[in-house]
Amino acid sequence: MEHTFHSSQWKWKEFDIHADSQAKELAEKHITCKRWVKDVKTNHTNSLDMYTGTPGGEIIWGSIVYKQDLDEKDNSCVFHFYLTRNELITANLDLKELEHADGKEMRGKMHFSETSIEGFLVLLGEIMAHFLKEIDKFEVRLRDLLWDIRERNNTKILDKTANTDHELLNWKNLIIPMKEIHMAVEEAFGDEVLEGPEYKRTKRRISRASELIREYEEEINALLDLENVVSSHRGNEIMKTLTVITTLFTPVMALGAIWGMNFNHMPELEWKFGYLFSGLLIAACTFFLYIFLKKKGWMGDILAVRTKKSFFK
Repeated sequence: MEHTFHSSQWKWKEFDIHADSQAKELAEKHITCKRWVKDVKTNHTNSLDMYTGTPGGEIIWGSIVYKQDLDEKDNSCVFHFYLTRNELITANLDLKELEHADGKEMRGKMHFSETSIEGFLVLLGEIMAHFLKEIDKFEVRLRDLLWDIRERNNTKILDKTANTDHELLNWKNLIIPMKEIHMAVEEAFGDEVLEGPEYKRTKRRISRASELIREYEEEINALLDLENVVSSHRGNEIMKTLTVITTLFTPVMALGAIWGMNFNHMPELEWKFGYLFSGLLIAACTFFLYIFLKKKGWMGDILAVRTKKSFFK
């Protein structure tokens, strides 16, 4: 499909990678176009290349992953582009895959774009607008996670934190190529594109998304650090508590082991109050051992009851 914009000054062609006639026609235009057609059929990830050998005949081409499933690596949407000063060619671009993208509004903006470069930036800007709205949804989930950690911190919440971190990295992975392509437009076509309204608008959207990702990354890192502190503290508390309990029961085990021996002559077995004596001796040893540990400061507050609002409960 071919669209003509701004009084026929530039064109946007939607290339069908399965149409051999279109591929042959494009391949005859320029050696770079032939290379692009070949890449379109095989490339399924981000890529970028450019030609600046002829003044006024600059070209950039490549591929952009504009949607990525969080659970399946190979479940992604990739579109391919080929951009000259008067023509934009795209392949595999389906705006229906982007929930918040408005194809009608995007084409309306393209009609007011004076060059194919501005038109391409309109397209990038629409994708970035979708990204920003999805990042807003991510912010809500991050806020819920923040309070989940406060209210019911457990292994499931730690797993949820890791998944949230992975989602953030996924958004970062989508935005970085957009930033690179935006810089490549300036590199290929020169300073004249810097004053275009769509160049500025798209640049601000990319900067806003990058800044949000950076701030959320710091938040998640802080959450993960908190999880590490809580987990380490809990582990230490458990080990100290078990150690104290084992120590306090040492008199029971030691004296029980002695009186459990099967020697023929054990005078304590004949004592009338031997059972009472052994119980009192064990209790006394345990009590004095507890006092000794307490005075040394080795008991701390590990046996104290935590409040319901404590992170370490």
